Amino acid sequence: MKPEFQSQQKSSAIKAEQHGHVALLTLNNPPANTWTADSLMQLKQIIESLNADRNIYACVITGEGSKFFSAGADLKLFADGNKAVALDMARLFGEAFETLSAFRGVSIAAINGYAMGGGLEVALACDIRIAEKQAVMALPEAKVGLLPCAGGTQNLTWLVGEGWAKRIILCGEQISAEQALTIKLVEEVVEVGESVNAALALAKSVGNQSPSSVTACKALIQNCRSQSHQHGLMKERELFVRLFDTEDQQEGVQAFLEKRSPQWKNQ
Repeated sequence: MKPEFQSQQKSSAIKAEQHGHVALLTLNNPPANTWTADSLMQLKQIIESLNADRNIYACVITGEGSKFFSAGADLKLFADGNKAVALDMARLFGEAFETLSAFRGVSIAAINGYAMGGGLEVALACDIRIAEKQAVMALPEAKVGLLPCAGGTQNLTWLVGEGWAKRIILCGEQISAEQALTIKLVEEVVEVGESVNAALALAKSVGNQSPSSVTACKALIQNCRSQSHQHGLMKERELFVRLFDTEDQQEGVQAFLEKRSPQWKNQ
């Protein structure tokens, strides 16, 4: 991985390591892996670096330790009611998580414990969520006079529907891993300690796909959130034809016909 985001130091708020074509990012702010202004800026910078590194096809995000994925923002930041601090943190949350959502590859949250507030919101910004069976998820901001400002109201509603979003946000309901699977908040539940392994295995399978195709398909899928069905159909045909400008398209077809594994260029 490139030196600007490869960081193994224990003091780093986000530890980054490379597993083949997959970047593993570990939130590392004990005891609850809370977000700070620095860690939000670091996440944005890391994702931008991953976008520029064509050797990376996917990323996995998890939390350090066995209790917390992330407990969200440190409420001490908002204790004095300073609106300037609130404005700055809302901007940093938005920039970081929207950059993650727009990552050109596949992002997977390995939820290994409590995912609360901004901790759940970073998972919601990922493409896929895998939770360990002991994980608990919530957006409890309204209990302290706040609201989810990092995509929580929008992304949660898109995933689980209006009714469950209102139960979780308006009623403060905490969701277990099994319940999260039932309401489609997560895509898989695994045993304690197995979320990272499961996420890495899934992320590595992305390498079997053309990176150019993955980027185009992800854009089309996420297009459904903001555009009409007819617009999506037109965009689908447009991007299909555009893939014929890539080496990946030619390599993929030839590899299939020659019964060999493709060697992606990922332009």
